[in-house]
Amino acid sequence: MLYSGQGYQANCAERGIGMVNLSKSKYCALWQCPKMLWLRKYKPELAEVDSHTLSIMETGNAVGDLAMRLFGDFTEVTVYTDGEIDLPAMMRRTQEEIAKDTPVICEASFEWNGLYCAVDILRREGDGWAIYEVKSSTSDDKAVYIADVAYQKFVLEHCGVKVTGTYLVVLNRDYIFDGTLDLQKLFKVTDVGLAVAFEQDNVAINTRIAEEVLKSPDEPGDDLSIHCNKPYPCAFWKYCSRHVPSPSVFDLYRLPFKKKIAYYQQGMAGFDKLLHCPDITGDKQLRQIEYALADKGTYLDKPAIRDFLRLLRYPLYFLDFETIQPAVPQYVGTRPYTQIPFQYSLHYIESEGGALQHKEFLAQPGTDPRRALAEQLCADIPFGVCTTAYNKQFECGRIRELAALYPDLAPHLLNIESNIVDLLIPFQSGYYYNRAMGGSFSIKSVLPAIFPDDPALDYHNLEGVHNGSEAMSIFPKMKDMPPEEQAKARHDLLKYCELDTFAMVKVRQALCEAAE
Repeated sequence: MLYSGQGYQANCAERGIGMVNLSKSKYCALWQCPKMLWLRKYKPELAEVDSHTLSIMETGNAVGDLAMRLFGDFTEVTVYTDGEIDLPAMMRRTQEEIAKDTPVICEASFEWNGLYCAVDILRREGDGWAIYEVKSSTSDDKAVYIADVAYQKFVLEHCGVKVTGTYLVVLNRDYIFDGTLDLQKLFKVTDVGLAVAFEQDNVAINTRIAEEVLKSPDEPGDDLSIHCNKPYPCAFWKYCSRHVPSPSVFDLYRLPFKKKIAYYQQGMAGFDKLLHCPDITGDKQLRQIEYALADKGTYLDKPAIRDFLRLLRYPLYFLDFETIQPAVPQYVGTRPYTQIPFQYSLHYIESEGGALQHKEFLAQPGTDPRRALAEQLCADIPFGVCTTAYNKQFECGRIRELAALYPDLAPHLLNIESNIVDLLIPFQSGYYYNRAMGGSFSIKSVLPAIFPDDPALDYHNLEGVHNGSEAMSIFPKMKDMPPEEQAKARHDLLKYCELDTFAMVKVRQALCEAAE
């Protein structure tokens, strides 16, 4: 990609300005949006990095470390001085290893005219060196990956290194772990030489764009565009969209981001502009706009809610799973990023007017949780009872996977799955709408909209674990925690998952009251 916004190309090419410090990650930020690059330098505190993003970064580091072993013995040149990465020392070590013809150099570091990069894997190939860029994704067709490799090739060639090949290393989505990790099968290596060659001419111009952006004291004037969400959602979105009215087109239910941007660019950001737009025809979208503008409270389709509630029968169970998705498979029969359930919460009521009861399961850290969870689930949910889940597709998918894995438990598991009713239906179908839900019907949006002042239902009041991403991140780390820390993590996980099903109980209660 050659960024064309703000007339940067002509200015930079004409002025021929020199370089400033630019890493490959900053180059990729520039590739997505010059304003992102500027904000990373001058206003980094405005970036919103959530637990999900941090988890992705941790996964990337772990996959990168594992990939170093892909070609056998290797030499890593990473150097820390006083706890900080020592780039000059890494570059010196890189030159020493190149001089020794070391076959595989990891984190090989180079700098030319202020442009810096560390190559994940630099491998001796013929009379030159091949660049291997490692990604924790299972996809090798993202344009930003090509821009990343093209930048590295540009830097290395200006440092006098003959680059004989450029490759992407990603996780192989078809690899099935059999108990012994096979790196040759786990990773998929793709020759991206042709795509890099097409991108190469853009690097010189883009680095000049970066020079102008980074040296300017003035924030670039780039407006919101499709680049704000492509190829990745931007961490500066909240800052850059602060001028947009609230609610806005960006809050509209199930409208693709590309269309949201198109409406915004046509001056139709506010709901007042969208109310009579002929392209907005969905009932739920129109209701969302109407209730926001008129400051209406709650919309109820009582007959439809009553019909839904007739699907629920006693004894009534409320189920929620938590899962991990290891990038590198850990359990036999799994692939990269397979969903592995490790925990569930189960509230239940035996009969109308009966007491609310609770059961739960949390696997032992460091073990394959699936068999123990499946057995306990069959013990906790009787054959033939009605179970609810919120967005049941997720729970049903995990149960079907467990049934395929354990044929002896399959009849009971599939019976549970076939009797699950989705508590999402009344909200997703538009039977119950509160303007505070905005454009989302997830339980994290529905719950505070219905119960805005109940601290017992506020996920922010939990300790340690507040969302699924945090649960997914904490559980794998528990096996390495000291006993006290592990006990605290276990308590936090149980309380979080318990609130998920208690929330379902309360939501169902609110539906019953609404139907009266």
